[in-house]
Amino acid sequence: MKLRFTKMHGLGNDFVVIDATREPVELTPARVRAIADRHFGVGCDQLLVVEPATRPDVDFRYRIFNADGGEVEQCGNGARCFVRFVHDKGLTSKREIRVETRSGVIAPRLRDDGLVTVDMGVPQFAPDKIPFVSESDAFVQPLEVGDRTVAITAVSMGNPHAVQVVADVDTAPVAELGALIERHERFPARVNAGFLEVVDPGHARLRVFERGAGETLACGTGACAAVVAGIGRGLLVSPVKVETRGGELEIAWAGPGSPVLMTGPAVSVFEAEMVLD
Repeated sequence: MKLRFTKMHGLGNDFVVIDATREPVELTPARVRAIADRHFGVGCDQLLVVEPATRPDVDFRYRIFNADGGEVEQCGNGARCFVRFVHDKGLTSKREIRVETRSGVIAPRLRDDGLVTVDMGVPQFAPDKIPFVSESDAFVQPLEVGDRTVAITAVSMGNPHAVQVVADVDTAPVAELGALIERHERFPARVNAGFLEVVDPGHARLRVFERGAGETLACGTGACAAVVAGIGRGLLVSPVKVETRGGELEIAWAGPGSPVLMTGPAVSVFEAEMVLD
């Protein structure tokens, strides 16, 4: 099978984007892993598929596959690349589109300055919405991880996140602790583990160990979850500049019941074709 694709990235969080609006693309977990392999394939953190809308109130359907082959609900950096892709490919002339995902509808908007703002929806804190096994609805909760206990805020941005505040993201044990949190038994669908450093009320630094991908250079939904957690704890004030290893995002949140707005770049790198067995 020959597969045309575009390689894109949002702050170094990189994607293989496939246009399946004209004909469906058969993707098995094994094929996704082959494409995502950085030595034998194209290499990416996630694979994004653009499909026709399945309902009249949206413009497209958006599917996301992690590098391990699993399909997931949401990807913020990918959403920015999504609207850049469909606009550059002439699939729409709209600057703002409504996109159907597994976790609901998002609304990315391509701005005149080239940046993309995405309405990521309202964050969810109820344990059953994340999902998170807990008898408490406390905003900050202890989580036993190995031989230590960390304080986390569990939140869904369409996908599950566990955010902890650290003194310095450069020295935080992201690889070790993130891998344990990702598969923690209290997160039945696994979780993205965020490590948040507060520089000042309008500036944060962030590293995220992503579910099914490991640590990435940036995580859009992770940045949204981290800012929500920081504002809820009284440590941050909207809007917040979030510094990741791949670059900066601006996250705005007016508080409970309000959607999170994420603004950042989306870049096309190259287009090519590969052959899949």
